[in-house]
Amino acid sequence: MPDTSALHAASDVLAAGRQVQGGRIRAISENLANADSASETPGGAPYTRKIAVFAPVVPDDPRDPVGRIVRDTGAYRSRYDPSNVAADRRGYVQLPNVNAARESADLQTVVRNYEANLSVSGILDSLSRATLDLLS
Repeated sequence: MPDTSALHAASDVLAAGRQVQGGRIRAISENLANADSASETPGGAPYTRKIAVFAPVVPDDPRDPVGRIVRDTGAYRSRYDPSNVAADRRGYVQLPNVNAARESADLQTVVRNYEANLSVSGILDSLSRATLDLLS
């Protein structure tokens, strides 16, 4: 019986990669959904951009990828709108530190990574089937 541990390890790493990309997609989607939201209280802090951060996935360690969400410490945007409920005493509204163009570009990168991962998973599946066909 041939040693298929390398195929299993590759499959585990690919699954972890899909999990990481899924986490990144969720964070980016939330950022895009809140890109123009403002606080509901005068002078209140708006939504803060979230960034998904993951530890590297190692083939020898089969555990799930360790991830966390950190808040972007970048400055909030502001807009002069004295009629807004969230405006401060000077009439400025604090808006999230989310740049929709950057988030969209990040989302495209994540989707490409996810698609590449699925493609490699398909190739790995074909290799497994070809190995089984050779053995039978």
